[in-house]
Amino acid sequence: MPTYSALTTLPDPANAQALGVAMEDMTPAPAGVGVFELEDGSNLWEVGGYFTAPPSEAELALLAAAFGARPFAVSELPDIDWVAKVRRELTPVEAGRFFVYGSHDADKLTEGRVGLLIEAAMAFGTGHHGTTQGCLCAVDALDSAGHRPRRIADIGCGTAVLAMGAARIWECDPVIASDIDAVAVDVAQANVTANGLDGRVQCLEAVGFDHPQIAAAAPFDLILANILKGPLIDLAPAMAAHAAPGGHVILSGLLERQAEEVLAAYDAQGFTLQTRLDIEGWSTLTLRRAA
Repeated sequence: MPTYSALTTLPDPANAQALGVAMEDMTPAPAGVGVFELEDGSNLWEVGGYFTAPPSEAELALLAAAFGARPFAVSELPDIDWVAKVRRELTPVEAGRFFVYGSHDADKLTEGRVGLLIEAAMAFGTGHHGTTQGCLCAVDALDSAGHRPRRIADIGCGTAVLAMGAARIWECDPVIASDIDAVAVDVAQANVTANGLDGRVQCLEAVGFDHPQIAAAAPFDLILANILKGPLIDLAPAMAAHAAPGGHVILSGLLERQAEEVLAAYDAQGFTLQTRLDIEGWSTLTLRRAA
């Protein structure tokens, strides 16, 4: 069955979100809609819809004009088994002691490694992105330095790979893994179960820290957040409010040139930089809240 994409960009994040919502009412309706901030420094947002029938180009033109977006680019996508393609091309990732792998590479997990099973179908959070690798390395470095956090939260958890990594190596309370997206929470829960970590990781749908179970579990000795620059800056006051005195936060989702701006926001909230790790143009920051 052919699949069609319709993609556009625009500078205003509110209009981008509103355009994504409006696309869901198109005829034919899209099978999925995504809204993402581009990571190239352009300050543009991409809005994309995916269709199983050719989308109405007239309707797309009206939507683009209504929300101040560029004209949509419509393409027919090749009929490819994307999961099989990803499985062939994604090799296991080593990040410190962590070994992130798909079930087809289970035989490569060696003794002494901390295995995290993430299937190839879970495109983001398979461990291949520099931000995920950086966060796992930062978690491993904290452990090697003798830190033993008991209360841990992974905010914007995606596949929950970071939350699972923490639960694997530390004797701690159940790690809270939250995400704003309900589908991501379902994916996270499936991964937790596949890794035998039910009861060790608790998956929640929440915007930032806005959930009663997160409030009840705070303050946290360690907060993980692999998201984007804008949300990280916006969350800085909440991070300070939910981090225990002397507790750590590990932040990523940042281009190297964005790190100083994020550091400034967290310095204003009483955090100090402990380590910075740059991988493939991305920065991971480990910070400590004042005791």
